[in-house]
Amino acid sequence: MNYYMRALIILLLLMLLIPTASGALIVRVDIKGEINQGTAMLVDYAFKKAKDMNADAILIVLDTPGGLLSATKEIISDILNSDIPVITYVYPSGAFSASAGSLILISGNIAAMANGTSVGAATPYVAGFPPKVENKTINYIASYARSIAEMRHRPADLIEKFVTEGLSLPAKEAYERGVVDVLADSPQELFEKVNGWTVEVKGRKVKLNFETVEVVRIKAPLKAVIYDILTNPIVAFVLLILGIYCLIFGLMTPGLGMEVFGTICLILALFGLGAISLNVFAVFLILLGIFLLVLELITPTYGILGVVSVICVTLGCIMLFNEPLMPKGFYRDFAMFAGGMSLGMATIMTFVILKVAQVRRMKKKVGGEAMIGEVGEVIEFENGRGLVKVRGELWQCKSDEDLKKGDEVVVVGREGLILFVRRK
Repeated sequence: MNYYMRALIILLLLMLLIPTASGALIVRVDIKGEINQGTAMLVDYAFKKAKDMNADAILIVLDTPGGLLSATKEIISDILNSDIPVITYVYPSGAFSASAGSLILISGNIAAMANGTSVGAATPYVAGFPPKVENKTINYIASYARSIAEMRHRPADLIEKFVTEGLSLPAKEAYERGVVDVLADSPQELFEKVNGWTVEVKGRKVKLNFETVEVVRIKAPLKAVIYDILTNPIVAFVLLILGIYCLIFGLMTPGLGMEVFGTICLILALFGLGAISLNVFAVFLILLGIFLLVLELITPTYGILGVVSVICVTLGCIMLFNEPLMPKGFYRDFAMFAGGMSLGMATIMTFVILKVAQVRRMKKKVGGEAMIGEVGEVIEFENGRGLVKVRGELWQCKSDEDLKKGDEVVVVGREGLILFVRRK
């Protein structure tokens, strides 16, 4: 027994004497595709998780053409105000970090790129024919990029050219000119290269110990997934168009449930559009188009106002978004998509709505009110009652006026087979 006790004690002492390696905990979050509010929520969620897990660093992997300005600013704010070192990394080879992505890249405590990647091209564009740039927007984004570069001790004059001149750099040149700090073809190589580095995090020096690392990859929570879908400009636009016309059609033909579907689409569209910068003039054109369509229904103009309505809605949809950090190709592709869809949808729905209104007016004419307004001739009349010929048919009639045979009368009411008339 004593032998086993002594062996156990020796084993425990050996375990205490042998050093145990503890790997650095790194939280990884990927930004892939266009940046929207869902992306910002994902990054914010990753930062909170990193804090809860007491992570040693946060790795943001980038492969994006750009995105929404408001979401980009939220992401950069999380990075600049983080108590944990942040490494931004354009990866894998073939990826690029353009426009909004380039601003996120330079905001990291350590910025890295894989060979075969690129960064830059942050010139702000707004909707137009073709997409155009505005000096005040360029100046604002340029000053924003410069302030981030200065804070992270990167070449501000060069980075400012990403915005003012649409400059784009391959990974090797970006490294040689000081835009990024490391070239690494894999996350593991990146961790090996920055191991032992000291970075400044909110005024304090933090030494990175990446001898061994454990990477925890963060996936988007359900809320971020929903926001990612609804704040996608294309999805928000489609929901807006469907909502407008389905609601109007539903109100014209109650009972089919289209008004409920249209209302839901509009609510979801407004929810998504709330996170996107919109062109005020474009919104005005869309509202004007809706107003003209309603006016056409109330006071028929043989489709003239309907045609103008379609034109207003189509133009408004093409110019709807005003997001300067979306890629230039977005505005070109979106203009074609929005123009085609809104023109087709508006034309079809306007035609259907007008036809429904026309049918409803025709139904009135074959009901009990069909005779109202018709002109007839008195055949005989005595003591407030008589016979009148309307549309070639004889009807019994009543009138408060003193009528005589041959008088022209107009029908003002009907009760069963009796018409109420007055002298024309």
